[in-house]
Amino acid sequence: MKIKLFTIPNLLTLSNLFCGSVAVVSALVWGDLKLAFGLMVLAAVFDFFDGFAARLLNQSSPIGLQLDSLADDISFGLAPAAIMYSLYQWMPGIWLPEGYPGLVVFVFTACAALRLAKFNIDDTQRTEFCGLPSPAAAMLCGSLGLLFETSGLELPREAISAIAVVVGLLMISNLRMFALKFHGFGWKGNELRYGFIIAAVVTAALLRGYAVPAIIVLYILVSLVRGLACRTKGCGKAE
Repeated sequence: MKIKLFTIPNLLTLSNLFCGSVAVVSALVWGDLKLAFGLMVLAAVFDFFDGFAARLLNQSSPIGLQLDSLADDISFGLAPAAIMYSLYQWMPGIWLPEGYPGLVVFVFTACAALRLAKFNIDDTQRTEFCGLPSPAAAMLCGSLGLLFETSGLELPREAISAIAVVVGLLMISNLRMFALKFHGFGWKGNELRYGFIIAAVVTAALLRGYAVPAIIVLYILVSLVRGLACRTKGCGKAE
């Protein structure tokens, strides 16, 4: 059977991978964390449109699925870890000695790989997620580099290491997290999604540069509350 490699969806996925790869270079070689974050955002745009194009053109394929996971682990696993590693090198420590390697941040990359592999074989994640989605986790960690360069945000090395590990563990956790997949455009059945979008817009208007990590943290907190409500009332009523 002849396998088509260079379909439009696959080219979009490769564009995602290219942006993620350059983001890693930008963080580790050029030291430009703002550019690295921007390339991650562009990679996320390509990640969205490759699936959209595959459905629109009826070009979904097993190779596209595997390629998508490989690209995502570079763009949303390695690139944010590279940003965190650069931040670690530049920041002072509280009790970690000078010159102590910050390789622990790459636990994030390993967790992202596990998250993506789990997603590919878990049929329960079509309408909601099990664990924090890797793009959201990447934006949370990568935005710290953006805030360092644009707003002068400073965090001790210990905090950077802890954030990388905790967010990585959230990706492979069993926490059920809602997806922004709308059931039509009506309010009924989409209350949580519309409410979150409104809250995100308000947060962006109020916090501006700090909006990205704030919105991701809000997403995690809303999902936690929703999970607790599901246990007591059932997910239908919790929505």
